[in-house]
Amino acid sequence: MKVRSRMVVVVCMAFIGVAIFGWWQTGKWIASGVRPAADGTNDYAIVLGAKVKKDSPSLTLRYRLDAALAYANENPHVTLILSGGQGPDEPMSEAEAMRQFLTENGIEEGRLLLESASTSTYENLLFSKELLPPDVDAITIITSDFHLARAQKIAGSLDLKSDVVAAKTPKVVEAKSNFRERIALVKTYIVGR
Repeated sequence: MKVRSRMVVVVCMAFIGVAIFGWWQTGKWIASGVRPAADGTNDYAIVLGAKVKKDSPSLTLRYRLDAALAYANENPHVTLILSGGQGPDEPMSEAEAMRQFLTENGIEEGRLLLESASTSTYENLLFSKELLPPDVDAITIITSDFHLARAQKIAGSLDLKSDVVAAKTPKVVEAKSNFRERIALVKTYIVGR
């Protein structure tokens, strides 16, 4: 009985140790995702979508759009690829919602390309790559700060070099988003998507 109890304690301690290490490592990966910061070198930027509510972009998408708008205004030569499909509970595609916001805020239609079929970060980047000229192999990724490490990892697996623009994460979803992203990041490191 004592041997069995000790084994249970050892297994529990090992599990806790692995969980703590995993939490620390994924936190390190997420923190490193905000580099290298974009400086306008790349001619194309991919803006990753997020939920669209019935009457407006979600707060997460709004923060991404604010970052994209500021970057587009600072770099008028950059073409933005707006990437995101339409979920069953969304009134329009994420790409269309982004187009509406950006054009209403002064960005010319001619600077916007829409990718409205994707349903995941992997598809965002894969389908957006199809809109790039064949000779382009470097892009800027615009998304939430917690999401950048995974987006860059996926871009790399698609032979795209990337720099980034980090949009802040709304406080109301920060804990949930970071927890989910850690799990998704481990999956991406294992399977590449």
